[in-house]
Amino acid sequence: MSISATPPIQPFAITFGADNATLEPQGQVLTRRMSDLEGLFADADAWARAVADGDPVVYTVVSSPVPEVPRELPQSITTIQPGLTAGEFWMTKGHQHPDPQGEIYLGLAGHGGLLLFDGERAEWLDMSPGVIGYIPPGWAHRSVNVGDEPYKFLAVYPGSAGHDYGWVLEHGMGLRARRAADSGDLDLVPFGTPAGRHRTGKP
Repeated sequence: MSISATPPIQPFAITFGADNATLEPQGQVLTRRMSDLEGLFADADAWARAVADGDPVVYTVVSSPVPEVPRELPQSITTIQPGLTAGEFWMTKGHQHPDPQGEIYLGLAGHGGLLLFDGERAEWLDMSPGVIGYIPPGWAHRSVNVGDEPYKFLAVYPGSAGHDYGWVLEHGMGLRARRAADSGDLDLVPFGTPAGRHRTGKP
């Protein structure tokens, strides 16, 4: 099949490589570097230093050929590298669906979290291999690697949902995921908290 199949799509099988985060046949591959995450980390100076110091790859998304069109169910595997920027865990950009639709994430490897925000209330779901995180319609969502190895997850979502990354830049995500300086554990910090101040615990 081509990188993105053209409807009507005939039934076909997808080989799922959980260990190496592959889908076969493979569609598009998206690579997000630190420079692509402008405005997302609390410490903008630390972000700029990371960009200047090699602009590392933060995450990649490998998709199947199923296109993002109405009535189809595209799939993708995201791999977030482990890392910290001024104590904040590396993460995806996060997005809202312009066409509100539900979505599921299945943890494959590593230890991560699913941060959800409806504009008023934030929720955090711990994600690990075998855990399915359900994202209801209307909730913006971001994935975070809170471990020391790559965090991988499978996403399945309606093709008509779309991805609005600007919504997150405008509204934030309610909470930030940081590593506590004293214990090294996960800290979920209110979005407006200055860098260096922590609130331990989950919402």
